[in-house]
Formats: sequence, C-alpha cells, structure tokens
Amino acid sequence: MSDTAKRRIFAMLDADGDGVITPAEYLARVDRAAAACGRDPHHPLVAAARVAHAEVFRQMDGNADGAVTYEEYRDWAGHEAFEESCRPALGSLFDLADHDGDGHLTREEFTRLRAATGNSPEGADAAFDALDAARVGRVQRTVYLAAIHDFLTTGHSPMTHAYPEAAPTPAPAAH
Repeated sequence: MSDTAKRRIFAMLDADGDGVITPAEYLARVDRAAAACGRDPHHPLVAAARVAHAEVFRQMDGNADGAVTYEEYRDWAGHEAFEESCRPALGSLFDLADHDGDGHLTREEFTRLRAATGNSPEGADAAFDALDAARVGRVQRTVYLAAIHDFLTTGHSPMTHAYPEAAPTPAPAAH
C-alpha cells in the first residue's frame, strides 16, 4: 500500500486533525452513516456496523492505548487487514445505505454514505460514475468494496479522486 494512500485514509479517519484517531472519532462514522441513511440507531444493521467498526479500531490500535497514531495505522493497513476486518466494516456501512437490501446503491444512497463517512462530497458523482461502469444508475456492493480495497492496497482505484488529499500528519497530541 502506498504511503500516500495511507495518509489520505488516515486524514479522513482523523476527523479532528489532531494526529490520532480515537474510538469516539472512529465509531462516530457508524452513527453518522446511520443518521444520514435514515436508520434507527437501534436497528440490527447499525448494531452490526458498530461491532464491526469496534473490531477494526481494536486491530488498528497496535499498543491498545485507545488512540491510533499514523504509525500504528500505517503498520496495520494493507490487504490482510482489509480482508479480515475492513471488508466487513465497510460492507456494514454499505448495508446501512442499501435500504432495499438488493446489494446496490443508487447515486443518492452512495452520495449520502460517502459524505457521512468523511469523504469529499465534490468527488461523489465522479466516484459513482467510475463504479457504475454499466451506466445502470446503481453501484454493486462487490464493486464498491473492490474499489476501496484497490485504493487501500495500491493507492489506485476508480474512486481515487474521491479521497481528500492528505495534509501532513501532525504529531499526536499528548493523552
């Protein structure tokens, strides 16, 4: 995985830009996605997403101190981490947005999910178009997850331009 891709993803996950990802910061992605997608906070899909994201955070936090630094994230991120925990967690967010459960997102569902999880809204249409190669107005779950996997592991994907440019990672704040 390229360092540039890791920095871009880390910057997106470090919502307050302080150089560390906290459990509250990371798990808030689920609550934002649930709210943006109109899911009741007590819906079983929301509960499943919280469990999946808690596991990702546990794995990212290499020293188990409750804060993930860029170095911890960099050392953790890659193909194995994606397959073991990121695919289920990201798939759970997709499922929150997929209201009819057909394994596809419409442009509106896709855009809502991307914005709720910290992605730049400016790139949503282009990212959707890149993933909707058949031009049917829907993005398949497998295609969505494959594109994220490709970006995380190679730094390239049809959605590359949808990820924000990463600013230099600040030194972590004292805990």
